[in-house]
Amino acid sequence: MQIIPLSEGRFTVDATKQFIPFVDTDQLNERTKGSLLVEIQPFVVITKNDIILLDTGLGFTDAYGNLQLHKNLINAGINPLDITLVLMSHLHKDHAGGLTQQDRFSSQRKISFPHAQYVIHKQEFATALSGGASYIPDYILPLQDWEQLTLIEGNGYIKDYIRYEHTGGHSMWHQAFWIEAEDEIIFFGGDVAPQFVQLKNKFVAKYDYDGKRAAALRSEWWEKGNSEKWQYLFYHDIKTPIYKTA
Repeated sequence: MQIIPLSEGRFTVDATKQFIPFVDTDQLNERTKGSLLVEIQPFVVITKNDIILLDTGLGFTDAYGNLQLHKNLINAGINPLDITLVLMSHLHKDHAGGLTQQDRFSSQRKISFPHAQYVIHKQEFATALSGGASYIPDYILPLQDWEQLTLIEGNGYIKDYIRYEHTGGHSMWHQAFWIEAEDEIIFFGGDVAPQFVQLKNKFVAKYDYDGKRAAALRSEWWEKGNSEKWQYLFYHDIKTPIYKTA
């Protein structure tokens, strides 16, 4: 399998849930108190049968209305129309912004990956539509009648080789994915396991819905992943987007 990180850049985020670009000349101590420095980094995984997108970034566009995520895919040699699966860990705005995009010629939003099956947790979808500081319902609304939307619950498999598990932890209905193919296991823990350092250092994050559960899952995944030789994907890691156990 091939893994391609699709970095959208570095940002700081504080209690307001606003993502502010951060460049090399910026100083973290000049940002508001409690600001976290994060990468925004969807992933593409290419298997024999699918081109899989894991989460969809912030949904930013350029001056011409081109979706940054689409441009990143094209730069990686992938036509956005060739994406066959979009797997969502959860629908916070920094993960779900690229699910849909503004149509250039109307005020309507349209599906960003029209040939893909979208896989979202059923309760997370309902929660996102209701709004809140971390969600933008307008980005989700076009999916309500989307025939290729698959709403899942609990634990199970997609296409027999992609395992999903309801984790909670970061958000109430957060989920994780394991892509198990070609004698490899690729693990995507979304925002329960957003950075490499968090797997190795035990702590409870204040920004999580259930910090203790998230911390316990990270320890469990680190131990099991080392035993089973997982490749970890870290959505918010600035230095280590991919970590492969020895």
